[in-house]
Amino acid sequence: MSFLLERDALNGKSGKAFATIEGKNYEIFSLKKFQSDAEFQESDFKVVGTTLVQKKTTGVTMTGSCTIYYGTPIFLKMLQTYLKTGRLPYFTFQITNDDPSSSVGKQTVALYNVKLSKAPVAMLDADSEWLEMEVGFSYTNIEVLSAFHDPTSLGN
Repeated sequence: MSFLLERDALNGKSGKAFATIEGKNYEIFSLKKFQSDAEFQESDFKVVGTTLVQKKTTGVTMTGSCTIYYGTPIFLKMLQTYLKTGRLPYFTFQITNDDPSSSVGKQTVALYNVKLSKAPVAMLDADSEWLEMEVGFSYTNIEVLSAFHDPTSLGN
């Protein structure tokens, strides 16, 4: 029986995130959590002669969100650009998982044509020791710049 060894489980804190906005690279130092997802859209496919309803994939929606500590101005600046010019900047996210203790290596994924869907404007919270904000986005393409590989040793 094979199983993943604990030393190859990825530490969620080991990595970096960058945003490229209008030609400038920004490391997202205040990142707490990042997740992007691809959700497949399906339609019913029915055929005479059977009661089976099949599902046909008809598209994909790619969205995500990140939680960052309040005080990161780049997303608020994008909102200001939109309010002043009517043009919402599109940008690229590049996310790298890199846990040196794991034998699976590192993985870097780029998200292209990222567009904000939610950006907090101002915050106060008397019950919080620190302020966190969630930024929502959608994107239209991905590229795996480097991928994980199989662990060097699976338990037997």
